[in-house]
Amino acid sequence: MMLATGARLGPYEIIGALGAGGMGEVYRARDTRLERTVAIKVLPADLAADADRRARFEREARAISSLNHPHICTLHDVGHQDGIDYLVMEYMEGETLADRLERGPLPLDDVLRYGGEMAGALGRAHRAGIVHRDLKPGNVMLTRAGVKLLDFGLAKLRVDGGAGTLSALATAEKPLTGEGTLLGTLPYMSPEQVEGGEADARSDIWALGTVLYEMATGKRAFEGKSQASLIGAILKDEPPPITNLQPLAPPVFEHLVRTCLEKDPDERWQSAHDVATELKWMSVPSEAGESATAASVRRARRERLAWATTAALALALAATGIALARLAWRPPVESPPTRFAVSAPENARFGASFALSPNGRQLAFVAESAGRTSLWVRPLDSLDARRLDGTEGAMFPFWSPDSRHIGFFADKSLKRIEASGGAPRALGQIGVEGRGGTWSRQGVIVYAPDVDGPLYRIPEAGGEAAPATRLPTTEPGTIRLAE
Repeated sequence: MMLATGARLGPYEIIGALGAGGMGEVYRARDTRLERTVAIKVLPADLAADADRRARFEREARAISSLNHPHICTLHDVGHQDGIDYLVMEYMEGETLADRLERGPLPLDDVLRYGGEMAGALGRAHRAGIVHRDLKPGNVMLTRAGVKLLDFGLAKLRVDGGAGTLSALATAEKPLTGEGTLLGTLPYMSPEQVEGGEADARSDIWALGTVLYEMATGKRAFEGKSQASLIGAILKDEPPPITNLQPLAPPVFEHLVRTCLEKDPDERWQSAHDVATELKWMSVPSEAGESATAASVRRARRERLAWATTAALALALAATGIALARLAWRPPVESPPTRFAVSAPENARFGASFALSPNGRQLAFVAESAGRTSLWVRPLDSLDARRLDGTEGAMFPFWSPDSRHIGFFADKSLKRIEASGGAPRALGQIGVEGRGGTWSRQGVIVYAPDVDGPLYRIPEAGGEAAPATRLPTTEPGTIRLAE
């Protein structure tokens, strides 16, 4: 059942629902004693009779309460009321890594930072004898203070003498799943997990490798059209090299992720702490003022430049040899300018707005037909332009930094659309026609809603717009953006 706004669980007043999953429902609530906002996770009453789910719920409480780490979600309280068991956890402002990845890969600096924080949190859990078993982007929250590792609902307490203060709990607890049962989220599960085998800390290291790969490339390490093909890929295939998707990714990072994703657990990193140490080493500046990763990227660029220079020198020497063989000297000839025409689509005429993609390969423009403007895209290696459906009334197009999306104004809204087509997406109402925008690599769009007002900024995924500039109040001014 869903708890209504205003309902009470002990001293906690429900404010609203945050989400739901297989292991419970999560609500935002107010602690009436301490006047703070908290997150409450409840096991619904109709599932409380399930001994297996209830045992996992209680195990999550014990697992989280035993951990004290800045990048692991803090457990404040546990309770039981009216047949409902609940956990009270810290409430965090931010977004999940899964939500962030919908906008594409992360900058390498963020991959190293967040990856190191995740590895450090896993290392702390492993030292306490706890294996997470369900690490994935949806269980990682990105906050201003860094990552927070969430949801130990499938956590496994190690049953051995090395479990420290949890050894008594672990020894007293019976296994919750039989041999051959799959627990976790399939795209991030290790080979031993998909085969129904025993999961240990190295299984979490595999999952960490898949998350690092996805953060760096924007693609999952293992994919398949069905569960069977996905399991086959996990067991047999190697993911495409990271450098295929991110050419400037340094070899040291590729090696780290590859080691995390070794099929044989004995060939992987044996400690999450070691992974955290390697990621920290890649990101910490040296005495020269740059990180090992930055130095690797700089070397790669320098090597490319050296090869390009060598090739250019060879071509120059060949050209000189040909010229000497002809025993003739010719004065230099200036290269003529390149000219080409862009014709309006049939039965249409150009509007006033053009935008060239950052990679120089496509031209977006506005054309009017039957009294209505629309957005068109023409590849510069073709003579044909393509109209983008759903862009009626479009004005002032501008490109995303990766040349894959186009922002534009229509119906007094700021919108975006994929350059290859598809349904446009409204980012926010601006109340006026709009007068130009620009799209930063940091995922922020800055736009001018009018010619005589300030600039505004809005996340590329949409949301609430905020002023980015302020015009003087003593004399009139105009700001306008155009690419």
